[in-house]
Amino acid sequence: MALDKVIEEILESARKDADQLLSAAEKERESILKKAAEDALSQQKVQQKETEDAIKRLRQQELSSAELEEKRIVLNARKEMLDRTFEEVNEGISEMTQTDKARLYNIILEKGRRVIPEPRIYCPKGEAKFLTIKGREKVEEIGMGPGLILESEDGSIRIDYTFKTVLEEIWEKELKNISTILFG
Repeated sequence: MALDKVIEEILESARKDADQLLSAAEKERESILKKAAEDALSQQKVQQKETEDAIKRLRQQELSSAELEEKRIVLNARKEMLDRTFEEVNEGISEMTQTDKARLYNIILEKGRRVIPEPRIYCPKGEAKFLTIKGREKVEEIGMGPGLILESEDGSIRIDYTFKTVLEEIWEKELKNISTILFG
């Protein structure tokens, strides 16, 4: 029986070692699972933060894009209004009375004579009658919009006083003020 007792002790010792190994393996398994769960939770938080940041960026990009589109629409509407206002002013100038045209043409002519003493004068057909001619000035009626074009005898100097050109120059120079008046 002594052999049975020794075998029993060896088996008991082997069971204890096995239980210890199983217990240690179980603890290690729990530790590994706990670490994996913590890592997964940490990774999930990182991904959630990245997702939230990406959503914020997309929202900001959409908002910026919408703001730019709004500004483009407003600027296009303002440009359209300015263009329409320019055309209305141009039409109003074109439709002025003969008396006003005669007075304006002669003011233009006097101003032009300071640069070109005896200019060749181009004016719209049928409007030469509005001009007060001096000296050797020549008037030629041509198909053009209202206003005058003055040219030196040799053609080296040419001044465009057509109403549309003058209006365009004033318009460009005063566009900021015009915009402020129209759009406050």
